[in-house]
Amino acid sequence: MKLKEKICIVTGGARGIGKEICNHFLKEGALVCIFDLNEVEALKTLQEFSAKFGEGKIYFFNVDVTDEQSVENSVEDIIGKFKVIDVLVNNAGITSDNLILRMSIKEWERVIDINLTGTFICSKYVSKYMLKQKSGKIINMSSVIGIRGNVGQCNYSASKAGVIGLTKSLAREFASRNINVNAIAPGYIETEMTQKIDEKYKEKIISMIPSGKLGTVEDVAKVAVFLASNDSDYITGTVINLDGGMGI
Repeated sequence: MKLKEKICIVTGGARGIGKEICNHFLKEGALVCIFDLNEVEALKTLQEFSAKFGEGKIYFFNVDVTDEQSVENSVEDIIGKFKVIDVLVNNAGITSDNLILRMSIKEWERVIDINLTGTFICSKYVSKYMLKQKSGKIINMSSVIGIRGNVGQCNYSASKAGVIGLTKSLAREFASRNINVNAIAPGYIETEMTQKIDEKYKEKIISMIPSGKLGTVEDVAKVAVFLASNDSDYITGTVINLDGGMGI
């Protein structure tokens, strides 16, 4: 098991990509703490994985990643219980798409707050303990849209481009303390969100992907396991494009 007895935090872990990362981490022997605001979905995930992997393997913290006090309190609770935090996956994120002329400041700020500021806040309070431990892995979820941009997604693109800059800066800050900071930049992944896309538009998207297909949540989770494990010990400040070649 690549993550045996590792204490891992996954933000936005109640569903979608985050849920599958939790699933793969648990398969690899990790103990997982979900940070999420969606209590209903999180409790379903908690019940499902507790039945699958056993009690005491997964925990839920009702956390708003944009609220410093909420994050700090939950991180301290985890440290109080387990003494260490080995892995942080900053996965929580939203979209609120609109053309810039129609985009409200609220639509802009909400996406930036959750996707970028939330990543900063969680990294800040978790790294406090990783620095003391002189070990840790931080995995930030960016996006192919943060690299290439997209019409109607200037807020989302800016937030995910910011995550890349944050990743590289933290990698430089923490490298001497044996803390690796990397990012995953998924392309279009089969999730509830992409299932709602009009079929003609989905065909257009697929036509832009050299591999000719959408990715899966399992594809993302496998890369997260690699970056969380000792297999990636000499990798830091890197962005792994997981997009079927879309970013070429």
